[in-house]
Amino acid sequence: MTFTVTHQESYSRGELLLRSFFGYFYIVLPHMLILAFLGLWGSILTFISWVIIMFTGSYPESFFEYQVKLMKWSTRVNLRLYNLSDGYPAFGLEREDPAFTLDIPYPDNLSRSTQLLKLFFGVVYVAIPHGILLIFRTIATLVLLFLGWWSVLFTGKFPESWHEFIVGTLRWGLRVQLYLGYMTDDYPPFSGK
Repeated sequence: MTFTVTHQESYSRGELLLRSFFGYFYIVLPHMLILAFLGLWGSILTFISWVIIMFTGSYPESFFEYQVKLMKWSTRVNLRLYNLSDGYPAFGLEREDPAFTLDIPYPDNLSRSTQLLKLFFGVVYVAIPHGILLIFRTIATLVLLFLGWWSVLFTGKFPESWHEFIVGTLRWGLRVQLYLGYMTDDYPPFSGK
């Protein structure tokens, strides 16, 4: 998986304030209502895909593409809510965003035994260790988001090292999501890089 987010030279203070005070109404509500419905469908496809993987050893390609497009849409929204990118996130599964790249290669074959391992023990060997570390990393991310908000407000710039740390947290979470969603057999590294 490749996930990069463009660090802007300058950020709009006006958009920052607009997102901060009214973002819930004009970004969160419309996007999250649609994403909740599409996410439910994505969960159903994940279950169906697991059954298909157990019989064929491969993830249905159209289901895989749907899941990737759903991840891209939710990432577009999150980048705006985290103030990592200016502009309004586009609606739709087919839309692209110049602010970031998310490339997830389609796996030709998936191990059936690994899928069973994920189903029965994924919580123990993936969700718990990664979850504990991601909790601490998320706390640090929230602190940097708060400080970054003030930095953008006063200087119009988001410190690049903070930006990269936050993107690393998102990258780590996406890798765990891909692994537990049966979309890859590659165990997620304990890193945001």
